[in-house]
Amino acid sequence: MIIIPAVDIKEGRCVRLEQGLMDRDTVYSDDPAAQARSWQEQGGELLHIVDLDGAFAGSPRNRSAIRDIVEAVDIPTELGGGIRDLVTIDSYLQLGIGRIVLGSAAQKNPQLVKDACRLFPGRIVVGIDARNGFVAIHGWQKVTETKAVELAKRMEGFGVEAIIYTDIARDGMLSGPNIEATRSLAEGIAIPVIASGGVSSLRDIENLLTIERFGVTGVITGKALYSGALDLRQAVTLAHAKQGKTK
Repeated sequence: MIIIPAVDIKEGRCVRLEQGLMDRDTVYSDDPAAQARSWQEQGGELLHIVDLDGAFAGSPRNRSAIRDIVEAVDIPTELGGGIRDLVTIDSYLQLGIGRIVLGSAAQKNPQLVKDACRLFPGRIVVGIDARNGFVAIHGWQKVTETKAVELAKRMEGFGVEAIIYTDIARDGMLSGPNIEATRSLAEGIAIPVIASGGVSSLRDIENLLTIERFGVTGVITGKALYSGALDLRQAVTLAHAKQGKTK
């Protein structure tokens, strides 16, 4: 399981939201590229980038900041937020983004996911954000009648590289990840699952490592890192030690 630091961008700045609410944001840096470089220096192996404005608007909004991040780091990157068509996917991959995260598009247009996986094999990830087990879309503003596990199962056979599963109620709240729901999802599908939302301490990383064997291959953490509740170097070291590696 790898530890994946997050860089969420709003109006060109690095922020964190509480439960996905745009009016409950905390600005942590005016220079997202510098922040991304810092996470790399602290041992980050993959960077998770979110264009928050894009997620709400339904189209990219922070391309300049995203380009700066790509130029600032050497580690792989993945990007989500407002990506709804093949042209945008191709544009970001050409920019240097490693993987594209499709969220709302996966719920509304599964054919896009299928086509993207065919055209860009190994580079498409699906983000499933759930509130009380049901998929939320459009920057988490709308909760659908689709269960998270149902959407994940629809993605089987498409060639999706991973599923990022976020429990919205816990995101940005430092209340601990939803271990039970994450394990249940991972057990129900063959696609690797990346946990997201609620990580608050090294103990949470330890708890997630106990379900790694069910197919949980990574965890995204943001606010815990920015607030100092979690040390990235320690988290990476712990994950590597579990795998019998050294950093």
